[in-house]
This record gives sequence, structure tokens and C-alpha cells, in this order.
Amino acid sequence: MKRSFVILGMAFIFVSSAGAQEHPGIERLLTSSYFTLAPSSEAPSPALPLAIAPSNATTFSSMSAASAPATTAPGTFAANTPLAAAAADPPQYVQGVRAIYNWQAYFGYTFFRFYEVPGTQLDTNGFNYSMVYYLKNWFGVDGEFAATKTSQGAFDGWFLFGGGGPRFRWSGPRGLELWGHVLFGYSHLTPQTPFGTQSAFAYEAGGGADINVLRTRWALRFGADMVGSHYFGTYQYSPKAFAGIVYKF
Repeated sequence: MKRSFVILGMAFIFVSSAGAQEHPGIERLLTSSYFTLAPSSEAPSPALPLAIAPSNATTFSSMSAASAPATTAPGTFAANTPLAAAAADPPQYVQGVRAIYNWQAYFGYTFFRFYEVPGTQLDTNGFNYSMVYYLKNWFGVDGEFAATKTSQGAFDGWFLFGGGGPRFRWSGPRGLELWGHVLFGYSHLTPQTPFGTQSAFAYEAGGGADINVLRTRWALRFGADMVGSHYFGTYQYSPKAFAGIVYKF
């Protein structure tokens, strides 16, 4: 009986092998790893994780070639694209341009009230001239000469002053300049008086404002000074006011 089963089994295997050769699908099924007892020599490769991009993300692969300008090189952006506009430098705005000159020449009218001695004063009129050179925008060297005509009794004369010193200024809008100075120098008084000497050390301190004329090199100047001197054994502190024209160069 056992021999009969063995013969039948061998016949079944023979028939199965012959049928598998005639039918490729059956052959693949019989030769798969499910019907083999030995482990497969080729291990299945691990599955790669899939990166899921956000639904609203934009990639370069999703951009069609038709949406890019024809003259744009690969990997670059045209000048009129939003990315190029955002990368451009912000525009620079110019508030105003105003030329600043180092030299200033002034000439104008001067009124000078000279307190000669206690109880005696002379109201004089004349002119003054000055030249300024600014070493920096706010600091310069000032030189001035002033001459006003006096009259004592039947005799006419002059009060003269010449000096130099530092000048400081502040440049404001529309060409406005506010300035101040201190000058040290020499004064001379004519005619000869019975009180004594005609010359003395003198100084002045004061300031003023220059108002630009139509944004040109010309300006109007208004100012006032206090002039100190030492005549006839006494000290004089005399006010001076002036107005004139400035030329800048």
C-alpha cells in the first residue's frame, strides 16, 4: 500500500512539472518564495519615506516654462519679476541740496553810539567791511574794519576800529545763518580832543543773521555789537548796529 502511494506521488509531481512547463504562470507560482523552504537570498529593499509637501507650497518643478520670460537665463530672474524688485535697494530720497561756501565778504551801513566820557555821547554813522573764512562748517576766522563819522563842536572826525577773531555760525534751513563773533583790535578817534589820547585798544562782541536771497550767493546781513574801548582814563561800552550785503564764494 505504501509503495502505491509513493508511485502515485511521484506521478503527480511529474505531471505537475510537465504542466508548469506548458503554463508559465503556474511555473512562476511554483517557483516563488512561498513554495520554497530556503530563505530568499535577496532581501527586499526598505521603503523610502515619502516627503509630503504642504498643499500651498510652490516648487520650481511646478512652474511651467511658458511662465518665465524668454530672455531669462536658467536659474536667474528678470529685472521686472517680484523677487528681483524685492531684492533691489530701497530708493534714496534727497531732501535738498544747499551749497556751503567757505569765504564771505560783507559791506554795509553802521550806526555807532560812542560814550566818550560820562555825560557825553556821540551818535555816528558810517560803514563797516568784513571778510570771513570758515575753517569748518561752524567755525571761522573773522576780520573787520569799521569807520563812522563824528562831529565835536565845529570839527568833524572819525571813529575807526579794526580787529579780528573767531566766528561761530549755525546753518539753518533755506540758507539762513545765525552767527556770533568776538574781535580784538585797535581803535582811533579824531579830531584831537582836550581829554587826551586819540588811540586805544578796543574789542567788540556780538552777532547777527544772514538771510539768503533767492538761494544765490548773495545774502542780507543784520547784526549788532558792543564795542569796548579805553580812552581818557575811563572805559567805554558803546553799541553798534549794522546792516548790509554778503557775497559768498
